[in-house]
Amino acid sequence: MGGFQTSIFAFLGVLSLTLLLVHAQDQSDFISIDCGLPANSTYKEETISIDYISDANYIDTGISRSIASEFKGTQQQQVWNVRSFPQGVRNCYTINITRGTKYLIRGTFVHGNYDGEGDLPEFDLYLGTNMWDTVKVANASYSIIKELIHVPSRNYIHVCLVNTGLGTPFISAIEFRALKKNSYVTKSGSLALLLRADAGSTSNQSYRYAYDVYDRLWLHYNNNKWKDLSTGLTIDSQSQNDYQPASVVMSTAATPINESAPMEFYWEADDPNTQFYIFMHFAEVVKLEPNQSRSFNITLNGKYMYGPLVPDYLSTTTLYSTSPETGGQKYVFSIFKAENSTLPPILNAIEIYSVKDFLQPETDQADGDAIRKIKSTYGIKRDWQGDPCAPKQYLWKGLDCSYVGDNAPRITSLNLSSSGLTGEISADISNLLMLQSLDLSNNSLTGSVPDFLSTLPNLRVLNLEQNKLTGSVPIELIERRDNGSLSLSVRENSDLCGSRSCKKNKNNVVIPIVASVIGGLLVLTLIVMAICWGIRRRTKQAAMVDTESHMQNLSTLESLQRQFTYSELLGITNNFERILGKGGFGTVYHGYIDNTQVAVKMLSHSSVQGYQQFHSEVRLLMRVHHRNLTTLVGYCYEGTNMGLVYEYMANGDLEAHLSDGNAKTLTWEDRLRIATDAAQGLEYLHCGCKPPIVHRDVKTTNILLNENLQAKLADFGLSKIFPIDGGTHVSTVVAGTPGYLDPEYYITNWLTEKSDVYSFGVVLLEIITGRPVIERSEERTHVSQFVSSMLARGDIKNIADPRLHGNFNSNSVWRAVEIAMGCVSSTAAKRPTMSQVVVDLKECMATELARANEGDSRKSMEMINMDLATELNPLAR
Repeated sequence: MGGFQTSIFAFLGVLSLTLLLVHAQDQSDFISIDCGLPANSTYKEETISIDYISDANYIDTGISRSIASEFKGTQQQQVWNVRSFPQGVRNCYTINITRGTKYLIRGTFVHGNYDGEGDLPEFDLYLGTNMWDTVKVANASYSIIKELIHVPSRNYIHVCLVNTGLGTPFISAIEFRALKKNSYVTKSGSLALLLRADAGSTSNQSYRYAYDVYDRLWLHYNNNKWKDLSTGLTIDSQSQNDYQPASVVMSTAATPINESAPMEFYWEADDPNTQFYIFMHFAEVVKLEPNQSRSFNITLNGKYMYGPLVPDYLSTTTLYSTSPETGGQKYVFSIFKAENSTLPPILNAIEIYSVKDFLQPETDQADGDAIRKIKSTYGIKRDWQGDPCAPKQYLWKGLDCSYVGDNAPRITSLNLSSSGLTGEISADISNLLMLQSLDLSNNSLTGSVPDFLSTLPNLRVLNLEQNKLTGSVPIELIERRDNGSLSLSVRENSDLCGSRSCKKNKNNVVIPIVASVIGGLLVLTLIVMAICWGIRRRTKQAAMVDTESHMQNLSTLESLQRQFTYSELLGITNNFERILGKGGFGTVYHGYIDNTQVAVKMLSHSSVQGYQQFHSEVRLLMRVHHRNLTTLVGYCYEGTNMGLVYEYMANGDLEAHLSDGNAKTLTWEDRLRIATDAAQGLEYLHCGCKPPIVHRDVKTTNILLNENLQAKLADFGLSKIFPIDGGTHVSTVVAGTPGYLDPEYYITNWLTEKSDVYSFGVVLLEIITGRPVIERSEERTHVSQFVSSMLARGDIKNIADPRLHGNFNSNSVWRAVEIAMGCVSSTAAKRPTMSQVVVDLKECMATELARANEGDSRKSMEMINMDLATELNPLAR
């Protein structure tokens, strides 16, 4: 791996720390686990003043071992013990952390011949459901360190060791260190440490806590073409730098021996597709004379990166890339003296990370929480570790899961037959909403069959045989069994009744039963009479069963909106001369009322769906009014002739403007304004209407543009008004357009405002990329999949519509992409509200307008619009 390769492996392999102690600092946000330490044991590692605890509370498997005594003298105490995993394929730690916090996560592995056999293993290390790295032990004395900077999406994290058949996995220590949110920012993915080097070190010492407040491990690095500079003064006494590299590291710097020569270093990537982030730390350690100056420029592979940079005296400046570097195998950095500088360049410290994209989603959180509670309730001893459903090859025994696209896996089957279960049926099962099959047979479960089992919407198989259940099976379950929608088995529960007429004592219930039968017959007679009377009354109306109710729904329209006759519509449209568009409901025509242009939507006589949507749209547009919703001018309801008259939108629908066939390309400012308009229309439906309204069919063809490119939502035929009882969702038959349809709504039939948010996110991605929602090719790639693949490479130019020719503020585009990807999250709970979307889009607009107002600043534009696939876009702090 070129210039740094030998050094990296030397440091990671034979690391021996001799640290000077400084005063201990706060470790309240440290998690320091000694793997293999006896339960309830703690100690302070004296050389670094870090308090370590046993791993016994974080894992249920593995055995504790100690490394051979001859290795302990060169190693710190936290690696004297190991936890070894001779049993099982995957063994996982479960560690509670703070969701959304940025952590440095470190795993340390020192074999130390703990097994006395000298066999050196190779195994895989996973973070949650995703492969982190491979641990390959080449020497029993080596310290192998794997570091990752990662932001967990949940309040726990799994660290898993996987046996790949090449030896027994083991681990020495696991450490978590909370970092500042504003440090180590990436466009996507987590950061795996490649190198963290202390350049110009005057000793062979390596530094970590308490020298470094975040306990980063700094390894000394020197080059035979460099010499050292140093100061005895403190660097960053005010700690204003977000990265806060250790003062002892920053107090030394490397500078070229030949003052006219550049400082050069390089590394080689094993995979040319690997992405890298680089962080360089500079601080002037020499008090310069008035006639002295130090400034320098930096290039990567011969291309200008940044400069001139003038390091501050005794204060750290961190230069970092805002987008990843990718697309090559050899990366050569050059730091060279600027033209007017009297002194050569310096470098104090450098960090290099590769990007790890953890794309395998974890099991749906509600399902995961429920199954873990079930495990705890029953004390299940199965090898249930890590994520229940993912990766598929490590699926928990007794579970089946569904895997739909990029959505979180859902538990669909739970088989706990013959598992020694006791006590009542756990209420946590009620949270497995996608459960289709539940087998609790051949256990010792007691109590009644709970009612919540009948509320599981997808349950098709329920086996409760051979338990000790009592009472009666809920009537809803019996009815579902009788109508064939549920396979129900309750045999060999001696005190459980599984029929409709459950009687414990026949003599005690004869009179009530007779009375109830007589009363029931009387009521039934009255009901039959009422039904017959109703049938006779409606016989003549059978052919048009819904007409009267629909007429009643429209009876108040005349007082609220202008009503047109069919002959008037003929005149308005000049006998339906000009067609604006067609849909499932019918056809839209252009027309005039006096001198005002209008659009007339006529219902096709054969459209049953359109007939229903006609009434839905009229009812909704009677009660909503907003500048970003299309305005209803009037209606026609004359026999079978039904039509709606709208304001005319001169620029048609958004889809046409985004298509390749449109001669005029929307500017980035136009696109942001259109997106904001549409978002405001949705926000009004969700927040401004009481009760709220969900559109259910947000897509580019339903966003219309007037002559000023003002956007308005249209087509409310599928819209749904929420119940006034304050429910968070309504259960309804799924409706919408493929590609825009919320996957969670599709799976559960539960409709919420967040279903519109998902659809809007898809629209926003179309606005950003100019691509169709589903690619017209064999791959049928969804626009969100395309953007995800580009984000993995930090490739902004290939995300943004190429017809924009880079004429945009890249920060504005990146923020819009972030908003859109948040909207299309597979889980509704993770999506923003439309109110938040509106706020964020307005910020994007402000950023873009600021760029436009700055004028033609070529220098800044060149930096902003670099080809991010091959170059860096650095910022200095």
